[in-house]
Amino acid sequence: MNHELDSKIRSFLCISMHGSISKASEHLEISQPSLSRQLASLEAFVGRPLFKRTGRGLILTDAGTHLAASAGPAFIAIDSALTQIREQFGVTQGNLRLATVHTLTYYFLGAVVARFVHENEDVNVSFMARSSTEVVKLVESGRAELGFVYDSAVASAELVSQSLFMESMCIVIRAEEVAPQGTLDLHEACPRLVVFPQGYALRRMLDTSGITYTIAAEVETVDAMLELVSSGVGACILPSFIPSRVLEQYQLKRVPDITPALTRKVVAIFKSDQEPSAVTREFLRRAAQTIPFVD
Repeated sequence: MNHELDSKIRSFLCISMHGSISKASEHLEISQPSLSRQLASLEAFVGRPLFKRTGRGLILTDAGTHLAASAGPAFIAIDSALTQIREQFGVTQGNLRLATVHTLTYYFLGAVVARFVHENEDVNVSFMARSSTEVVKLVESGRAELGFVYDSAVASAELVSQSLFMESMCIVIRAEEVAPQGTLDLHEACPRLVVFPQGYALRRMLDTSGITYTIAAEVETVDAMLELVSSGVGACILPSFIPSRVLEQYQLKRVPDITPALTRKVVAIFKSDQEPSAVTREFLRRAAQTIPFVD
Protein backbone atom coordinates (compact mmCIF):
# COMPACT_ATOMS: atom_id res chain seq x y z
CA MET A 1 0.00 0.00 0.00
CA ASN A 2 1.46 3.36 -0.96
CA HIS A 3 1.68 6.20 1.53
CA GLU A 4 -0.96 8.31 -0.23
CA LEU A 5 -3.57 5.54 -0.13
CA ASP A 6 -2.66 4.79 3.48
CA SER A 7 -3.35 8.42 4.40
CA LYS A 8 -6.71 8.41 2.58
CA ILE A 9 -7.86 5.27 4.37
CA ARG A 10 -6.85 6.72 7.74
CA SER A 11 -8.83 9.86 6.90
CA PHE A 12 -11.81 7.72 5.88
CA LEU A 13 -11.66 5.85 9.20
CA CYS A 14 -11.56 9.14 11.10
CA ILE A 15 -14.64 10.43 9.22
CA SER A 16 -16.35 7.11 9.98
CA MET A 17 -15.57 7.46 13.68
CA HIS A 18 -16.84 11.06 13.92
CA GLY A 19 -19.68 10.83 11.39
CA SER A 20 -18.78 14.28 10.14
CA ILE A 21 -16.16 15.75 7.82
CA SER A 22 -16.00 18.94 9.90
CA LYS A 23 -15.33 17.06 13.16
CA ALA A 24 -12.83 14.74 11.46
CA SER A 25 -10.99 17.69 9.90
CA GLU A 26 -10.70 19.33 13.34
CA HIS A 27 -9.37 16.10 14.83
CA LEU A 28 -6.86 15.61 12.00
CA GLU A 29 -6.03 19.34 11.91
CA ILE A 30 -6.52 19.63 8.14
CA SER A 31 -9.00 21.74 6.21
CA GLN A 32 -12.44 20.42 5.34
CA PRO A 33 -11.93 20.91 1.57
CA SER A 34 -8.68 18.92 1.72
CA LEU A 35 -10.35 16.11 3.68
CA SER A 36 -13.30 16.09 1.26
CA ARG A 37 -10.89 15.75 -1.68
CA GLN A 38 -9.17 12.81 0.02
CA LEU A 39 -12.51 11.09 0.53
CA ALA A 40 -13.59 11.74 -3.06
CA SER A 41 -10.30 10.36 -4.35
CA LEU A 42 -10.66 7.21 -2.23
CA GLU A 43 -14.23 6.72 -3.41
CA ALA A 44 -13.06 7.08 -7.02
CA PHE A 45 -10.34 4.47 -6.37
CA VAL A 46 -12.83 2.06 -4.76
CA GLY A 47 -15.49 2.78 -7.39
CA ARG A 48 -18.29 3.12 -4.85
CA PRO A 49 -19.60 5.81 -2.48
CA LEU A 50 -18.41 5.12 1.06
CA PHE A 51 -20.88 7.41 2.86
CA LYS A 52 -24.37 8.68 2.38
CA ARG A 53 -25.57 11.94 3.87
CA THR A 54 -28.51 12.14 6.26
CA GLY A 55 -29.95 14.83 8.45
CA ARG A 56 -27.77 13.53 11.28
CA GLY A 57 -24.55 13.51 9.30
CA LEU A 58 -22.66 10.85 7.37
CA ILE A 59 -23.39 7.12 7.62
CA LEU A 60 -21.50 4.30 5.97
CA THR A 61 -22.75 2.65 2.81
CA ASP A 62 -22.38 -1.12 2.41
CA ALA A 63 -19.02 -0.55 0.71
CA GLY A 64 -17.96 1.83 3.46
CA THR A 65 -19.00 -0.62 6.17
CA HIS A 66 -16.97 -3.37 4.52
CA LEU A 67 -13.88 -1.15 4.21
CA ALA A 68 -14.13 0.09 7.80
CA ALA A 69 -14.57 -3.46 9.12
CA SER A 70 -11.55 -4.68 7.16
CA ALA A 71 -9.17 -1.71 7.45
CA GLY A 72 -10.01 -0.50 10.95
CA PRO A 73 -8.62 -3.46 12.92
CA ALA A 74 -5.55 -3.61 10.68
CA PHE A 75 -4.63 0.02 11.32
CA ILE A 76 -5.35 -0.35 15.03
CA ALA A 77 -3.00 -3.36 15.14
CA ILE A 78 -0.28 -1.45 13.26
CA ASP A 79 -0.57 1.60 15.52
CA SER A 80 -0.57 -0.61 18.61
CA ALA A 81 2.55 -2.44 17.47
CA LEU A 82 4.37 0.82 16.76
CA THR A 83 3.38 2.21 20.14
CA GLN A 84 4.57 -0.91 21.95
CA ILE A 85 7.92 -0.77 20.17
CA ARG A 86 8.36 2.90 21.02
CA GLU A 87 7.38 2.25 24.64
CA GLN A 88 9.66 -0.79 24.96
CA PHE A 89 12.73 1.00 23.73
CA GLY A 90 11.92 4.27 25.44
CA VAL A 91 11.81 6.38 22.29
CA THR A 92 11.06 9.97 23.20
CA GLN A 93 10.85 11.87 19.97
CA GLY A 94 8.17 13.54 17.92
CA ASN A 95 5.65 16.22 18.85
CA LEU A 96 3.97 17.02 22.16
CA ARG A 97 1.06 19.45 22.20
CA LEU A 98 0.19 21.08 25.50
CA ALA A 99 -2.66 23.35 26.58
CA THR A 100 -2.49 25.49 29.70
CA VAL A 101 -4.28 28.26 31.52
CA HIS A 102 -2.58 31.64 31.07
CA THR A 103 -1.17 32.11 34.57
CA LEU A 104 0.89 28.90 34.51
CA THR A 105 2.96 30.17 31.58
CA TYR A 106 4.48 32.79 33.90
CA TYR A 107 5.89 30.63 36.64
CA PHE A 108 5.56 26.91 35.93
CA LEU A 109 5.21 25.64 32.39
CA GLY A 110 8.13 27.56 30.90
CA ALA A 111 10.55 26.01 33.38
CA VAL A 112 9.18 22.51 32.81
CA VAL A 113 9.34 22.82 29.02
CA ALA A 114 12.88 24.23 29.12
CA ARG A 115 14.22 21.34 31.19
CA PHE A 116 12.28 18.72 29.24
CA VAL A 117 13.47 19.95 25.83
CA HIS A 118 17.06 20.17 27.11
CA GLU A 119 16.91 16.48 28.05
CA ASN A 120 14.84 15.39 25.01
CA GLU A 121 16.17 17.33 22.05
CA ASP A 122 14.23 15.27 19.49
CA VAL A 123 10.86 16.29 20.92
CA ASN A 124 9.10 19.33 19.53
CA VAL A 125 6.96 20.84 22.31
CA SER A 126 4.27 23.41 21.59
CA PHE A 127 1.71 24.84 23.97
CA MET A 128 -1.46 26.89 23.73
CA ALA A 129 -2.50 29.32 26.48
CA ARG A 130 -6.28 29.35 26.87
CA SER A 131 -9.06 29.73 29.42
CA SER A 132 -9.81 26.77 31.70
CA THR A 133 -12.84 25.71 29.68
CA GLU A 134 -10.89 25.83 26.44
CA VAL A 135 -7.99 23.80 27.88
CA VAL A 136 -10.42 21.03 28.85
CA LYS A 137 -11.97 21.04 25.37
CA LEU A 138 -8.58 20.92 23.65
CA VAL A 139 -7.60 17.80 25.59
CA GLU A 140 -11.01 16.16 25.18
CA SER A 141 -10.83 16.66 21.39
CA GLY A 142 -7.29 15.28 21.17
CA ARG A 143 -5.85 18.56 19.92
CA ALA A 144 -3.58 18.57 22.98
CA GLU A 145 -2.06 15.49 24.60
CA LEU A 146 -1.74 17.19 27.98
CA GLY A 147 -3.51 20.04 29.68
CA PHE A 148 -2.59 22.04 32.78
CA VAL A 149 -5.53 23.54 34.59
CA TYR A 150 -7.20 23.80 38.01
CA ASP A 151 -9.12 20.88 39.44
CA SER A 152 -12.25 22.98 39.80
CA ALA A 153 -12.40 23.28 35.99
CA VAL A 154 -12.33 19.53 35.32
CA ALA A 155 -15.68 17.78 35.31
CA SER A 156 -15.29 15.34 32.45
CA ALA A 157 -15.54 11.55 32.41
CA GLU A 158 -13.27 11.62 29.35
CA LEU A 159 -10.29 12.94 31.30
CA VAL A 160 -7.88 11.75 33.98
CA SER A 161 -6.44 14.30 36.42
CA GLN A 162 -3.03 14.08 38.09
CA SER A 163 -2.46 16.42 41.02
CA LEU A 164 0.66 18.59 40.82
CA PHE A 165 0.67 21.27 43.53
CA MET A 166 -1.42 23.81 45.45
CA GLU A 167 -1.20 27.51 44.81
CA SER A 168 -2.47 30.46 46.84
CA MET A 169 -3.58 33.86 45.63
CA CYS A 170 -2.30 37.31 46.48
CA ILE A 171 -3.34 40.89 45.78
CA VAL A 172 -1.14 42.75 43.28
CA ILE A 173 -0.91 46.54 43.65
CA ARG A 174 1.34 49.34 42.41
CA ALA A 175 4.77 49.45 44.03
CA GLU A 176 4.23 53.05 45.15
CA GLU A 177 1.11 52.20 47.16
CA VAL A 178 1.29 51.53 50.88
CA ALA A 179 0.69 47.86 51.57
CA PRO A 180 -1.70 47.12 54.45
CA GLN A 181 -0.18 46.04 57.76
CA GLY A 182 -0.91 42.42 58.62
CA THR A 183 -3.60 40.50 56.81
CA LEU A 184 -5.82 42.24 54.26
CA ASP A 185 -9.45 41.23 54.86
CA LEU A 186 -11.13 41.29 51.45
CA HIS A 187 -14.57 41.07 53.04
CA GLU A 188 -13.97 44.45 54.70
CA ALA A 189 -11.72 46.27 52.22
CA CYS A 190 -11.57 44.78 48.77
CA PRO A 191 -10.02 47.17 46.22
CA ARG A 192 -11.45 47.65 42.75
CA LEU A 193 -10.26 44.69 40.71
CA VAL A 194 -9.07 44.04 37.19
CA VAL A 195 -10.41 40.54 36.51
CA PHE A 196 -10.60 37.82 33.90
CA PRO A 197 -13.92 37.32 32.05
CA GLN A 198 -16.55 34.74 32.99
CA GLY A 199 -15.35 31.21 32.18
CA TYR A 200 -11.85 31.70 33.58
CA ALA A 201 -10.99 29.66 36.69
CA LEU A 202 -9.72 32.65 38.67
CA ARG A 203 -12.95 34.54 37.99
CA ARG A 204 -14.99 31.56 39.17
CA MET A 205 -12.88 31.44 42.31
CA LEU A 206 -13.71 35.07 43.05
CA ASP A 207 -17.39 34.62 42.30
CA THR A 208 -17.68 31.68 44.71
CA SER A 209 -15.47 33.12 47.47
CA GLY A 210 -18.16 35.24 49.13
CA ILE A 211 -16.12 38.40 48.50
CA THR A 212 -18.08 41.44 47.35
CA TYR A 213 -15.92 43.15 44.77
CA THR A 214 -16.18 45.89 42.17
CA ILE A 215 -14.91 45.25 38.65
CA ALA A 216 -12.61 47.96 37.34
CA ALA A 217 -11.98 46.19 34.03
CA GLU A 218 -12.12 42.77 32.39
CA VAL A 219 -9.14 41.44 30.40
CA GLU A 220 -8.16 38.10 28.84
CA THR A 221 -4.41 38.03 29.48
CA VAL A 222 -2.14 38.44 32.49
CA ASP A 223 -0.06 41.06 30.66
CA ALA A 224 -3.11 43.23 30.04
CA MET A 225 -4.12 42.82 33.67
CA LEU A 226 -0.71 43.91 34.96
CA GLU A 227 -0.61 46.82 32.54
CA LEU A 228 -3.95 48.16 33.80
CA VAL A 229 -2.98 47.73 37.46
CA SER A 230 0.28 49.56 36.73
CA SER A 231 -1.68 52.44 35.22
CA GLY A 232 -3.79 52.81 38.39
CA VAL A 233 -7.06 51.29 37.17
CA GLY A 234 -7.28 48.94 40.15
CA ALA A 235 -5.63 45.95 41.81
CA CYS A 236 -5.77 42.32 40.73
CA ILE A 237 -5.69 38.86 42.25
CA LEU A 238 -3.08 36.46 40.88
CA PRO A 239 -1.14 33.40 42.08
CA SER A 240 1.54 34.22 44.66
CA PHE A 241 4.00 32.29 42.45
CA ILE A 242 4.00 35.09 39.84
CA PRO A 243 7.75 35.96 39.68
CA SER A 244 8.93 39.21 41.25
CA ARG A 245 10.79 40.08 38.04
CA VAL A 246 7.47 40.10 36.18
CA LEU A 247 5.85 42.35 38.78
CA GLU A 248 8.87 44.67 38.88
CA GLN A 249 8.67 45.05 35.12
CA TYR A 250 5.28 46.71 35.65
CA GLN A 251 6.35 48.46 38.87
CA LEU A 252 4.03 46.31 40.96
CA LYS A 253 4.26 44.32 44.19
CA ARG A 254 2.26 41.57 45.87
CA VAL A 255 0.31 41.62 49.12
CA PRO A 256 0.54 37.94 50.10
CA ASP A 257 -1.50 37.84 53.33
CA ILE A 258 -5.18 38.01 52.48
CA THR A 259 -8.35 36.61 53.94
CA PRO A 260 -10.26 34.63 52.98
CA ALA A 261 -7.35 32.46 51.83
CA LEU A 262 -7.86 31.69 48.15
CA THR A 263 -6.21 28.44 47.11
CA ARG A 264 -6.59 25.94 44.30
CA LYS A 265 -5.01 22.73 43.07
CA VAL A 266 -3.10 22.62 39.78
CA VAL A 267 -3.60 19.38 37.86
CA ALA A 268 -2.43 17.80 34.63
CA ILE A 269 -5.18 16.27 32.49
CA PHE A 270 -5.13 13.72 29.69
CA LYS A 271 -7.66 11.46 27.96
CA SER A 272 -8.89 8.45 29.91
CA ASP A 273 -9.47 6.22 26.88
CA GLN A 274 -5.87 6.01 25.71
CA GLU A 275 -2.55 5.15 27.33
CA PRO A 276 -0.24 8.17 27.54
CA SER A 277 2.75 7.90 25.21
CA ALA A 278 6.34 7.66 26.45
CA VAL A 279 6.80 11.35 25.63
CA THR A 280 3.68 12.30 27.56
CA ARG A 281 4.63 10.20 30.58
CA GLU A 282 8.12 11.66 30.65
CA PHE A 283 6.77 15.21 30.54
CA LEU A 284 4.31 14.38 33.32
CA ARG A 285 7.16 13.01 35.42
CA ARG A 286 9.14 16.20 34.92
CA ALA A 287 6.09 18.35 35.73
CA ALA A 288 5.43 16.41 38.95
CA GLN A 289 9.03 17.06 40.04
CA THR A 290 8.77 20.82 39.46
CA ILE A 291 7.51 22.55 42.58
CA PRO A 292 7.18 26.34 42.19
CA PHE A 293 8.08 28.74 44.98
CA VAL A 294 7.48 32.39 45.86
CA ASP A 295 10.70 34.26 45.11
